[in-house]
Amino acid sequence: MIVDGLVPDPRRPGSTRVLIGGRPAWTVPADVVRELGLTEGVALSGDSVARLDAAAEEEGAVRSGMRSLERRAHGTTELSRKLERKGHPASAVAAAIRRLTALRLLDDLGFAREYVAARSRRGRGPDRLRHDLALLGIDREMIGLAVHEHEDGVEDPLAQPLALARKRAAQLRGLAPEARRRRLAAYLARRGFRGSEVRGVLESVLREG
Repeated sequence: MIVDGLVPDPRRPGSTRVLIGGRPAWTVPADVVRELGLTEGVALSGDSVARLDAAAEEEGAVRSGMRSLERRAHGTTELSRKLERKGHPASAVAAAIRRLTALRLLDDLGFAREYVAARSRRGRGPDRLRHDLALLGIDREMIGLAVHEHEDGVEDPLAQPLALARKRAAQLRGLAPEARRRRLAAYLARRGFRGSEVRGVLESVLREG
C-alpha cells in the first residue's frame, strides 16, 4: 500500500488526509503523519496501517464529541456513552475523552454547576438534582459541591418549593384534604424537595386552603 498524497483537511484544521489510490483513506492528526514519517510514495507497513486505523477512529470520535459539545454541555460519562452508542470503539472513545479534557472542553464540575443552575430554575430541588446528576455519571463529591454552592447562593431556599406547592395546591383544590396532602407531598418529592423544612411548606400551603 503506497501513500500517493498527503493533503491538509480543509474542514479539520490540524488534520491531514492520507491518500491511497487517489482517494482519502484516513484523516488523522498531522502529528500522526509526522510520527510515522509519512511522505508521498512511501510504502505503509502493517504497523503503520494499524496506527492510522486507530488514529482515524480516534479523530472521528473527537470530532463527533465536539459536535455534541457544540450543541450543549455534557459530562464525561454521558459523552462517552453517547460516542459508544454512535459506534465508536471503546479505545477511540477513551482517547477522545482524554483529548477533549486536555482541551478543556470537558469539565465535570463545571457541567454539574451549570446543570444545577439551569434545572433549579425549572423547579428541580436538591434531591432531584443529585439523582439526575448521578445518573449522568457525575462524581458524588462534585455533585455535592455543585448543589451546596447553589444553595449557598440562594437568598431564600424555601421560596421555590413554596411557589410550586401553591400552584399545585390550587390544581388539587377539589380533592379531599388527605388526598390533597398526599398528592402535594408526592409532587414536591418528585421535584426533589424533601425534609422537615419542606414539610413545613406543605403544611403552610394546606392551611392557606
